[in-house]
Amino acid sequence: MKVLFTGLGSIGTRHLKNLHAIAAKRGVAVEAWALRSSDRVLPDETRALLVREVREVPEGEHFDAMFLTNPTSLHFETLRALRGKADALFIEKPIFDDPSLRVEDCILPGQKAYVAAPMRWCGTMIALEKCLPELRVYSARVICSSYLPDWRPNVDYRTVYSAHRDMGGGVAIDLIHEWDYLAGLFGVPDEIHCLRGTYSHLEIDSDDLAVYIARWPHMLGEVHLDYFGRTYRRAIELFCEHGTVTADFGAGTLTREDGTVEHYEEPVNERYLREMAYFLDYAAGANEKSINPPETALAVLKLTLGETV
Repeated sequence: MKVLFTGLGSIGTRHLKNLHAIAAKRGVAVEAWALRSSDRVLPDETRALLVREVREVPEGEHFDAMFLTNPTSLHFETLRALRGKADALFIEKPIFDDPSLRVEDCILPGQKAYVAAPMRWCGTMIALEKCLPELRVYSARVICSSYLPDWRPNVDYRTVYSAHRDMGGGVAIDLIHEWDYLAGLFGVPDEIHCLRGTYSHLEIDSDDLAVYIARWPHMLGEVHLDYFGRTYRRAIELFCEHGTVTADFGAGTLTREDGTVEHYEEPVNERYLREMAYFLDYAAGANEKSINPPETALAVLKLTLGETV
């Protein structure tokens, strides 16, 4: 399997390692290329997983899959420049940093493409989705609160894309997972209102807080996203007919309406491994339709920015 990575930061490196791990279990040989724009020397363990590093893709080269893992602000131009160079696309979230951009201007019609949605693959979310049909939900309350300087150990948070608006940073799109899974669970809301801005002591120019109220036909929802919470919290509460159901993604637990607590604790990388296994099946043709195509990902991006789709 010949693949191209357009960036090898933390998430690109994770996907590269997971690709090799899943492929090895399946007996699939991987020929991984890296399209580099930086002079940074890659760690030896990362370089060992590559067969080639290039500054531009040579004319005539074609790949079974391309992993778009460079900064969000570069996604559109990278996709346009490499259009038609790969059979299947794995696009790191968010798809773009500008909701006015159009999918058809950078991706070929009928192109196999999946936009990353790792929250859909965590054990707690899988359990929540299974029990959702039996629930009558009146309201949902979502929170994702964490401290940006703690995200990447030994890296100055002020230098990463999250801290910079012009690089596609800010909680509204950086924490797009919450709106992605809400849209997956309940569909696109009919009405949405958003307030966001920069309010904390963090030395960043991107938004560090976004608060939403949304209306679906039969329920309301509240979403809180921030970069400054000193205690990590990532959860959804569903207020239902017979009680409250809480999926605590940080703790790995699901609390049912009757108070029963189910445990789904697992290493974070398990969700990424499940996602990679799905993508390899999809790229190989096992699934005809992407579960998160670019058009859906663009609609979710508009939601995160407070636009009703």
